[in-house]
Amino acid sequence: MNRIYRIGQIVPSSNTTMETEIPAILRAREGIAPERFTFHSSRMRMQKVTKEELAAMDSDSDRCAIELADARVDVLGYACLVAIMSMGNGYHRVSEERLQRRTAEAGGKAPVVTSAGALVDGLKVLGAKKVSILTPYMKPLTQLVIDYLGHEGIEVVDSISLEIADNLEVGLQDPMAPLEITKRLNTVGVDAVVASACVQMPSLASIQGIEDRVGLPVVSSAVCTTYWMLKRLGLTTHAPGYGALLSGKY
Repeated sequence: MNRIYRIGQIVPSSNTTMETEIPAILRAREGIAPERFTFHSSRMRMQKVTKEELAAMDSDSDRCAIELADARVDVLGYACLVAIMSMGNGYHRVSEERLQRRTAEAGGKAPVVTSAGALVDGLKVLGAKKVSILTPYMKPLTQLVIDYLGHEGIEVVDSISLEIADNLEVGLQDPMAPLEITKRLNTVGVDAVVASACVQMPSLASIQGIEDRVGLPVVSSAVCTTYWMLKRLGLTTHAPGYGALLSGKY
């Protein structure tokens, strides 16, 4: 019988995207590999993408990790990139270590992947030192992402901020929209493009099309998070149709 893996996610209460995009990637993988996946979430309250709400939400992540440990998930994803980045440079390492400790204390130890850490480490796997990014955030939050990546040795050459403060509205964006919007990004001299630096902004349907157009690796927070979930599970990372990072090459 094929092994079934339980994928846990800590999700902002208003997030509707990571629970669709990560399963979509892993369903595509099921078409070419024997492993199967089920999906389980715990929510932390957040409506507006502001620094204050993000900090309050992050403090709720311990409870979510314990709840998911009770379900004995095999890997746990923290599905909010900017919440981690707003807590200070390098915070993804602090968060991952603390949340994994919470799962162990609850009797269901599981590796933890934060979408912030996954984006950083996914770009490093690709060897990307210069990138261009698309975000739905207000410009100060996009700058926070730029600074966070810069601290990790990744220079953001160009960025577009859609300036949508309401997190529900972010989730209602057309997943094909990044295909057009990214045409306005300067990609000269960059090593990769981030089609959505935000886990709530749908972009999965655009990833391969942008990559085919620009001839560079294209990732999103969801793509990077799924890649690292598969790595933590010790599984192959090929999920067809979702760009270079999930091509199986890495």
